[in-house]
Amino acid sequence: MVEYVNDAYPVPTYRYTIDIDGDGKTDATFSGVSGLELGVDTIEYKDGMGNWFQMPGQRQAVNVTLRRGLLPKDGPLYSWLMSVSSNAVDKRDCTISLTDESGGTPLVTWKVSDAFPVKLTAPNFDASSNEIAVEEISLLGNRVSVEFD
Repeated sequence: MVEYVNDAYPVPTYRYTIDIDGDGKTDATFSGVSGLELGVDTIEYKDGMGNWFQMPGQRQAVNVTLRRGLLPKDGPLYSWLMSVSSNAVDKRDCTISLTDESGGTPLVTWKVSDAFPVKLTAPNFDASSNEIAVEEISLLGNRVSVEFD
C-alpha cells in the first residue's frame, strides 16, 4: 500500500491562491497570508445590583495581509489596487485558498466579503542581502467565513 505525504504529515502552509472576481480562476498566488480572523467587539454591562456582564457586540472588520514576490502590473489584482487609488472603490467578495503542493486542489478556503485593497507595501531593498523582494497587499473586508474542502 502506498502512503501519501498528506496522509501522514500536517498540511503545509506555503501556497495560497486568491480569486478576486468570483470566476473560480486564480488571480494571484501568495506565499503568506495573515489576518484571517473572526472577531466581535464586546459590550460590558453593569446593573444596579453589582452584577457585571459581557456580551458579544458588532463584528470586527477583517484586515488580511497577503505576501508574495513582486506583483505583475498586467494582472487583475494590480488593476484592482489601482482602481482604489483613483477613488473608485470596488468592493468584492474574495476567495483565499490554501492549496496542496501542486496548487490545484484547495484544502481550506476563506471567503472575505465586501473586501477592498487598502495598502500596498513595497519590499525592503538591501543590496547586501540575498533575500527575494516580497511585497505585501492589505485588504479590508466585512466578514470572513471558512470552508474545509
